[in-house]
Amino acid sequence: MLTATHIAYYFICHRKLWLFANGINMEHTSDTVYEGKLIHETSYPQRPGKYTELELAGAKIDFYDAKNKVVHEVKKSDKMEEAHRWQVKYYLYLLLESGIEDATGVLEYPKLRKTEQVFLNEDDIKDLEAAIKATKNLLNKEECPPRLKKKTFCRNCSYFDFCWSD
Repeated sequence: MLTATHIAYYFICHRKLWLFANGINMEHTSDTVYEGKLIHETSYPQRPGKYTELELAGAKIDFYDAKNKVVHEVKKSDKMEEAHRWQVKYYLYLLLESGIEDATGVLEYPKLRKTEQVFLNEDDIKDLEAAIKATKNLLNKEECPPRLKKKTFCRNCSYFDFCWSD
């Protein structure tokens, strides 16, 4: 079953996606991941009482405003903003598949004091369905995809040592 993490990783790095999906998890050793979790847990302390946690088809939306049909996604940095956008669009897609129409999303970057509205349109649905299909195909492969060619892009990745140590 696909999760929103799978979709986000598809847009970041196919190797990271494949490793994660095959049980090679490096996030527990990453200071960057820990900092992101800390920001997520401390930035909006009133949220757990105000919004609900929602699980759909294996994807967990931490903060869903059911009254206004808004998905809130908190991120540490906007470095992977495109992947974050697709993660939220995947949540919106799952809501639509569950009969909840006209839901929107908000990407929140508390450290940057930045927010971004996220919407799902017909073109996004087509692109997302293609990404879902491509993700499933990638996960069915026996071999791990090659690492990215640009080492500088990978520096803060939790898989950096795995991919780049010789």
